[in-house]
Amino acid sequence: MLNNKIKKSTRDAYGEELLRLGKKDKKIVVVSADLPESTRLQYFAKEFPSRFIECGVAEQNALGVANGLALAGKTAYMSSFAVFSPGRNWDQLRVSVCYSNTNVKIVSTHSGLAVGEDGASHQGLEDIAITRCLPNLIVIAPVDYLETKRALKAINKAKGPVYLRLARNKTPLIKNNANFKIGKANIIKRGKDITIIGCGPIINEIILAEQELKKQKI
Repeated sequence: MLNNKIKKSTRDAYGEELLRLGKKDKKIVVVSADLPESTRLQYFAKEFPSRFIECGVAEQNALGVANGLALAGKTAYMSSFAVFSPGRNWDQLRVSVCYSNTNVKIVSTHSGLAVGEDGASHQGLEDIAITRCLPNLIVIAPVDYLETKRALKAINKAKGPVYLRLARNKTPLIKNNANFKIGKANIIKRGKDITIIGCGPIINEIILAEQELKKQKI
């Protein structure tokens, strides 16, 4: 179920696929909050400087700018670390984006505990909890590099706000996970004793745990 020979991060898939989509869809504009290299926006910025806006360390303002662009008919992508967006700009996300149901895609990297080296201040642990309760907002956490690319294609077609949760660390590719549809779970492996449900790159660890359980005939 795991391809351990290839390890790639979901944030790398974001940077690559956003650039590819940007070449086809001229409505795409990108707003950054000071971290274009870390969030992998630098590829889009280099290719389309007139469609890239750097707001600096001002996540609330960046989301406001993205919302304004969406109201003007653009497909706006706004990116930072998960701890800063939606962590710091949750009010703007709630009132300006979600209540207005605007076409803003909030794509955040460095989520979860995997950012251990950066310390507790940079570990976005609460982002799913504070986004899934908001109206009109789709929340997606791709399991690996390949599913991130599929998710980006889907959310670019979807109208309305989306929160896409990505990670910094490189993880194996997940086999038996070729299909992607917003709102539909994929069954990676069938069993009979227990059911394990998960999302995001931690699925890699869940598969390893399943392999240990198999040794115990579970």
